[in-house]
Amino acid sequence: MNSFPSTSLEYLELQSPEIERVCCTHQYHNHHRNHNHYHSHSENAYAGRVRLEAQKTKTTKTTSREKEDDDDNNMPVPVPKPQLGSYEYVPETKENLDWADLVTIDLSLYHTPEGKKQLAETLIQALREKGFFYVKNFNISQERVNSQFAIGKEFYELPEEEKRKYTPEGLDQGKFNGYVPAGRRVIDKETGLRDKVEIYNIPKFNGDFPHDHPEVINQNIEEIEEFARSLHTEVLDPLHVLLAIALELPEDYFTKIHRYEVKSEDHLRYMKYSKHSPEDTKKLKNWAPGHTGMLDLLVAVETHSDRLLFFSLPFRLTRTPDSPDLGSFTLLFRQPVAALQIRYHSTNEWKWVKPQDATLTVNACDALQFLTAGYVKSTVHRVTVPPPDQQHVDRLGLLYFSRPHNDVVLSTVKESPVLQREGYTQNEFEASGNPVPTMEEWTFAKQKWQRTKGYNDDFKHQHATILPGFNEKPYA
Repeated sequence: MNSFPSTSLEYLELQSPEIERVCCTHQYHNHHRNHNHYHSHSENAYAGRVRLEAQKTKTTKTTSREKEDDDDNNMPVPVPKPQLGSYEYVPETKENLDWADLVTIDLSLYHTPEGKKQLAETLIQALREKGFFYVKNFNISQERVNSQFAIGKEFYELPEEEKRKYTPEGLDQGKFNGYVPAGRRVIDKETGLRDKVEIYNIPKFNGDFPHDHPEVINQNIEEIEEFARSLHTEVLDPLHVLLAIALELPEDYFTKIHRYEVKSEDHLRYMKYSKHSPEDTKKLKNWAPGHTGMLDLLVAVETHSDRLLFFSLPFRLTRTPDSPDLGSFTLLFRQPVAALQIRYHSTNEWKWVKPQDATLTVNACDALQFLTAGYVKSTVHRVTVPPPDQQHVDRLGLLYFSRPHNDVVLSTVKESPVLQREGYTQNEFEASGNPVPTMEEWTFAKQKWQRTKGYNDDFKHQHATILPGFNEKPYA
């Protein structure tokens, strides 16, 4: 029998590849069988139908392609993201300053048991003796860091009225995400001179916080989120593991209370210190009393209170406010304008912190002091007027502040054999018999206290109780 399909609907449903196969089969049989009746009228009609159907298929495909082309032409053209400008780092100071001798945590050693042990020993020694250290080889490229500085630079180039649209309601009640304008604090009562510190804080991207930002931030929001998350995976998680090893705890002890997807008050910060005029800089050389409590890495760098105080040092330098960071670790990216000073735990000496290429400057903060009953201490520090050869430039800071989950109770880690052996068994709240706050309670109690009128204007207020069981510890 003839193997070709009939002229029924079954044939008409064939697709063009099948039609081509059928036609080829027809030619094959025509060549080998060589029957004259194969060229009959019915066969010619069949071949005609084949050609007609093939033409229909071709026309349908052409029409479909034309429709797709029309759809493509009607689709909105994506607007390209504006190109970020570059950020130029100013030259480092040539002044011969008394630099701090800080150790470096090299995370390239982190991936072996021996390397982890070595780094854990280095970390705990740094935290106990000086409170500050550097981190290098943390798997975040300098290009990505440069891009974040460029974003911060473009934000601060916005008009003041535009930036102020993003100032949080309740700033004086402890709110801090968004824009904090300069000039909120008087830094010289005799002249009325005000601070020139601006802050923009960006919270976690885990669904717990609204993200209302100006266009320059929104245009780069995916890059900002990726950067913030990378700081957790590439820097903070390893530091938490190393601290746990040093305290003879399970390696995941601290990472479990610092998970990115759980609500906490972590934030990325762009921070600008605008230069003072030469006349104002002279005014800042007036001495005024200062003190500090448990301070973290940069406090006007972390400035929940933006008040600046003074202390008598070379250049009679301006200090940042005496309020600690409220969390675990604070990360400061290299900023070549020299301004950060720290006070060694062991000797109480003040030292300048030198900006190091391709490193982070890191220190421990209040939460770790509470969790370790003072075995790990928050570090007294200040941000000063730069040395003379850098006083003509603005200073842009890029920082990240890490905090435990909001519901973590800040009681001493009883499971640590190290703390038990060394006698660090009670923090300030536990020793006084008062309730131990959660991280959230401590955060907002301290922030609200910092923004009261007394905190700004009355030195005696610095001795006040923040929460029952904890008083601010003055430094003079």
